[in-house]
Amino acid sequence: MVDNESKANNQVSDVKVSDDVEQSLYAKRQKIYPREVHGLFAALRAMGVATLLGLYYIVPWLQWDERQAVLFDLPERKFYILNMVFWPQDFFYLALLLIVAALGLFFVTALAGRVWCGFACPQTVWTEAFLWIERKVEGSRPQQMKLDKQPSSFRKIRIKTTKHVIWLAFSIFTGLTFVGYFSPLRELAVDFLTFNIGPWETFWIYFYALATYGNAGWLREQVCLYMCPYARFQSAMFDSDTMIISFDESRGLPKGPRKKTVDKTVAGLGDCIDCTICVQVCPTGIDIRDGLQYQCIGCAACIDACDDVMDKMGYEKGLIRYTTENTLQGKQTHVIRPRMIVYALILIGITIGTFYSILTRSPIGMDVIRDRNSLYRETSEGLIENVYIIKLLNMDKQDHSYTLTAEGIDELILKKDATEIVVKSGEVVELPVRVQVDAYNLKQRSNEITFTLSTIGYDELSVVEEARFLGPKFK
Repeated sequence: MVDNESKANNQVSDVKVSDDVEQSLYAKRQKIYPREVHGLFAALRAMGVATLLGLYYIVPWLQWDERQAVLFDLPERKFYILNMVFWPQDFFYLALLLIVAALGLFFVTALAGRVWCGFACPQTVWTEAFLWIERKVEGSRPQQMKLDKQPSSFRKIRIKTTKHVIWLAFSIFTGLTFVGYFSPLRELAVDFLTFNIGPWETFWIYFYALATYGNAGWLREQVCLYMCPYARFQSAMFDSDTMIISFDESRGLPKGPRKKTVDKTVAGLGDCIDCTICVQVCPTGIDIRDGLQYQCIGCAACIDACDDVMDKMGYEKGLIRYTTENTLQGKQTHVIRPRMIVYALILIGITIGTFYSILTRSPIGMDVIRDRNSLYRETSEGLIENVYIIKLLNMDKQDHSYTLTAEGIDELILKKDATEIVVKSGEVVELPVRVQVDAYNLKQRSNEITFTLSTIGYDELSVVEEARFLGPKFK
């Protein structure tokens, strides 16, 4: 009887534990109300938000040579950036730029932690903008919390509706601007206001608007905590010399509330007065006093808040600060270390190489494809002939005429349909050509020849490609 009762109690206990686990796994999100904070890092963050949003919204309105300065024209397959025009064949430059961006992120993270997330990440930038709108409409943190606890009323519905209408209008403007990078924004704006835009433009405007409204208005910290992979692997780039936001336990503990007139030494307390303001200002709702956590986005709001409290209490600032693990442990910090040197050298090398390649790239391209159906053939005149397909690409902003020559073997004859080849801007032309050589001039079975494509009227625009000429070995 006792065994059965014990077994039943164990089953009830197991069910309770299981329910607790399930509740913790599927707990309802608790809304975070970040408190407004002022200070050095808050000013830097506001400056970063204003700069990045300003660039995002202003750049597509700028004009260059009677066209949009930055325009990724997908139907025409032309990508304009100021005076440069890129084509689909230039996509490898995009891959190089993404590599540079990734290496830059690794370098900055190894040096100063997650500052990208706190100051420049699009999720943070737009969330800051939405929080600013929310504070202007609903008031401060206590006012927002009080409003949410109130029962439904005309005043509450009016305030909430106003906030969401402004959020949606801002999101739609964001979506319109995004599409404006791919479709001329001035014409797009007129068509949008007159309800005359196409289905694809309509889809992407409202899709991007919905993503902005959902991520910055509703999900907020959820994106940083659960959706962003960077939060999960950032620790792999940290070491004991990485600058991180930390609470100085040697100064702060034991923590406890007290009046300004209380002598902390006599009371046996540290500098932390346990005001929890560092928690109230955190956009992800963590307590930095619990140590380094992956949820910390490095926004430094807790530093500004704590410094303000320390100043009011007459204590030294820096209880929460940017520091390193070695510094907190009384060890020497090494900013210049092997990891940083490797990151810097690779980053500098690839960056210089990428931009040099972009600035010196040729606006014409040529590919030489040898006919593989036959090694060679003998003409009626007794000459050895190879057939090639020459692909010509004009990546310039204007049409060009070209001449094609070949050399590399004595008395080489190049036969083609036209002496002058015209290729329009952005066009790819395939030109079949035949190369004929007297077998007596062949030194070996496989011979190197070169094709030279020259632009008529532009001597500096030329390209040279190597090819192989196959034939019998005469001597």
